[in-house]
Amino acid sequence: MTMAAPRKTVMGLKSYQNQAEVLVKNYLLSDPFLPYTSVLGGIFVCKMLFDLSQLVSALYFDTYSTLTKVQRMEWNNRAVSTIHAIFIATLSLYFVFWSDLFTDHEHAGLMTFRSSQLSTFALGVSVGYFVADLGMIFWLYPSLGGVEYIVHHSLAAIAVAYALFTGEGQLYTFMVLISEVTTPEINMRWYLDTAGLKKSTAYLINGVVIFFAWMVSYMIYIHYGIFQTNMTHYWHPSKMKKI
Repeated sequence: MTMAAPRKTVMGLKSYQNQAEVLVKNYLLSDPFLPYTSVLGGIFVCKMLFDLSQLVSALYFDTYSTLTKVQRMEWNNRAVSTIHAIFIATLSLYFVFWSDLFTDHEHAGLMTFRSSQLSTFALGVSVGYFVADLGMIFWLYPSLGGVEYIVHHSLAAIAVAYALFTGEGQLYTFMVLISEVTTPEINMRWYLDTAGLKKSTAYLINGVVIFFAWMVSYMIYIHYGIFQTNMTHYWHPSKMKKI
């Protein structure tokens, strides 16, 4: 009797595990549902990171306790923004420079119409972030930003959502999202300013990093996005033979 009870419990747990795996594989991560689940997942993760930032900042940053309620909200919101920027910029660099998804010699068809589960998931999480951030902006309007922020986030969400749900232009969307490498430095500038370190060496160095990060990201976009892609795709020797 004592041996049968644990065995029955283990078998029950395995049954639930198998059912959960089937649910995740056939529904949550299946191609038709992946765009929707990734967006919802992105929103959920943003809320979780916001709460985590609130907890960690209260424990480890003395400046946090001196801030007003709105400033604390912006502090936590910028923490979420920083993590999203690192996430999407890293994956964007991967897809543009290292992934075989958008190379002519690995896949047939135009690069404009190529996508994968990972690329779709990444864009879905990004859309979820923009939706969550827009919600915060509206909730605390105009403390977190005025009309220009609403327009910027709305256009970004629409553009990324189009690439997500249609599967078109994902390569070029990732090229643009590489510019998110500047977001952590911009947020750090706000943190340093809020902490009263605007005249510090760290603030100056951060400003220099912002300039070079912005310049390099847009040089990458101009070189690879406009020149390299067109030369590789349209003027490749294999295509010139067909002309």
